Amino acid sequence: MYLRKVEGPRSVRLKDGTVMTRADLPPADTRRWVASRKAAVVRAVAAGLLSRNTALETYGLSDEEFSHWEDCIERHGESALRATAVQKYRQP
Repeated sequence: MYLRKVEGPRSVRLKDGTVMTRADLPPADTRRWVASRKAAVVRAVAAGLLSRNTALETYGLSDEEFSHWEDCIERHGESALRATAVQKYRQP
């Protein structure tokens, strides 16, 4: 079996004890960002599976957008990333 060389670890253990691998991340060409995909990228960066810059480049995100995702998860959890929850969790 051939393993492609990648920067950083191939898998990490999250705080809740689960293991996250690069296969758990959304594809690089993702256009529809649901809450679970956003949360997976934020968890991967927080656990050290991806660097922040790699995540921004791979998924075409702005630093401001990614920071907003991190802030939403920190304050209210993954459910705050849902598009239908904008009025419930965000201040005008």
